[in-house]
Amino acid sequence: MSAYHLAQLNLAKMKFAIDAPELADFVARLEDINALADESPGFVWRLQTDAGDATAIDHFGSDSLVNMSVWTDVESLHNYVYRSAHNEVMALRKQWFDRMLEAYSVLWWIPAGTVPTIVQADERLQYLRLNGPGAEAFTFKQIFPAA
Repeated sequence: MSAYHLAQLNLAKMKFAIDAPELADFVARLEDINALADESPGFVWRLQTDAGDATAIDHFGSDSLVNMSVWTDVESLHNYVYRSAHNEVMALRKQWFDRMLEAYSVLWWIPAGTVPTIVQADERLQYLRLNGPGAEAFTFKQIFPAA
């Protein structure tokens, strides 16, 4: 077992309010997509409220959706994102979310058994935006190994 796990943060800027009819199809898929993550090999933890999702978390603004999770390794997260039903939802994201011009997704290593905070995730995203990929904060395009 590795001494490190992979944390990830992903943001999306909604085109409409979360309760708008235009987002109804996305909202209807959330429970299934979150359950798929929970059951995926390598999944460790995900940010959620008592409602079971993170739609009420507005750390990044009321027009932003946040997804934050922890995985045992890069391959497990990659398989969930790109080789599962999650990819079908990603293919539809232009219907629901605005295109973001700056980095909106970040990966970083954390000691196994710890849970990242939203503030730590925000710091990693800001680091990536300011400095580009490195051991502190990176993306799927340029992965850095755990310490």
